[in-house]
Amino acid sequence: MGARDLYVELARQSVEALVRRGVRLPLPPGLPAELTTRRAGAFVSLKKRGLLRGCIGTYEPTEPTLAEEIIANAVRAASEDPRFPPVSSRELPELSVSVDVLSPPEPCREEDLDPRRYGVIVEAGWRRGLLLPDLPGVETVEDQLRIAKAKAGIAPDAPCRLLRFTVERHTE
Repeated sequence: MGARDLYVELARQSVEALVRRGVRLPLPPGLPAELTTRRAGAFVSLKKRGLLRGCIGTYEPTEPTLAEEIIANAVRAASEDPRFPPVSSRELPELSVSVDVLSPPEPCREEDLDPRRYGVIVEAGWRRGLLLPDLPGVETVEDQLRIAKAKAGIAPDAPCRLLRFTVERHTE
């Protein structure tokens, strides 16, 4: 891996392997223990010229290691985000990559939220929406909840269960 942040580099190499060769990046040898022994949910976000191009993640781990979580979510962000077509090879030089590693979600009340510090998960029945923390344009708890509920298809005034989490953000 190069001089870039290891988390970002792993996600970028995963996207490039998928787009250029149609393969899932194998787990690279020599990764540090923080990537090979730790388990955590992670989101991979792709931006093109500053605009969102793909974002997929997990709020709880689904893979055996954090490295594998990042690889899987990078592939999905590049190819399975329903809001966008799959990333093409000509777009690769224009992409910027970020990886958010999530803390375990904890139940909370609305007054415990802070959109700069905490991400939020809203749940009502089988519907669930998640919004990462510290996003441009999300200034208030009300903004945060409105957007998360809309993503989940939950009515703005409907009661829901709230969970909060923090992120360890890695960007290029």
